[in-house]
Amino acid sequence: GACSPRAAVHVAMTLDASYLRGTMAAVLSVLRHASCPESVHFHFLTAAGSPSRTAELVAAVRASFPSLAFRAYPFDESRVAGRISASVRGALDRPLNYARSYLATTLPPCVRRVVYLDSDVVLTDDVAALAATPLQGNAAVAAPEYCGANFTAYFTPGFWASPALSRTFRGAQIEGWMELQRRVRIYELGSLPPFLLVFAGRIAAVDHRWNQHGLGGDNYRGLCRGLHAGPVSLLHWSGKGKPWDRLDAGRPCPLDAVWAKYDLLRPD
Repeated sequence: GACSPRAAVHVAMTLDASYLRGTMAAVLSVLRHASCPESVHFHFLTAAGSPSRTAELVAAVRASFPSLAFRAYPFDESRVAGRISASVRGALDRPLNYARSYLATTLPPCVRRVVYLDSDVVLTDDVAALAATPLQGNAAVAAPEYCGANFTAYFTPGFWASPALSRTFRGAQIEGWMELQRRVRIYELGSLPPFLLVFAGRIAAVDHRWNQHGLGGDNYRGLCRGLHAGPVSLLHWSGKGKPWDRLDAGRPCPLDAVWAKYDLLRPD
């Protein structure tokens, strides 16, 4: 079953054709660095609109990882498609990005805790250590702190100017915020701000080593970023430049060589 053994570490990711290569590299990196790889269970969120495409993706996972414990869950993208407002970066508008908001109702009830990973990461450390992050007090979610986050930039001036809106950091629901964003445009980025609004004050800190982010150059294509100071457990190619695209184009950034070690689907 989805929850045996009891000590299993549950990892959720999206699975779609455009990011399959990234997802496979992330899975390999998790397995390679896990102290107990057979206890890691994967939960893949796929687009429900295309069962044949989902079957192809599942077959690709099986081909690369014949003994992997995983399940695929079709996510009905129409649940969010009408709620997504156009964002600064087109890639953030993919409905599957929002599937993470529905993990609690999508995964089997016995999954009490899940690690959600983007498809543009590789781990260089044991995922069990990340999964063991303590959730103290009333924390419902754990996430790396992002010291560069400027909340005045996350939300539009109109959001802060309206007392009715800025007051509602209390007791909101993610879908409600998405509906509002479509009508009023209160934030600048994609699927993260509604999370922040709902879980404000209930987010435990994950050590920075678990999100060495921005390696995709943020909003600048062709920009190579180095690592931040300190230890590294997870590298995250967030931003426009994906390592597989840069490698294929023969213009990799230095850190793309780390990603390439986990690249199972390199074109011949």
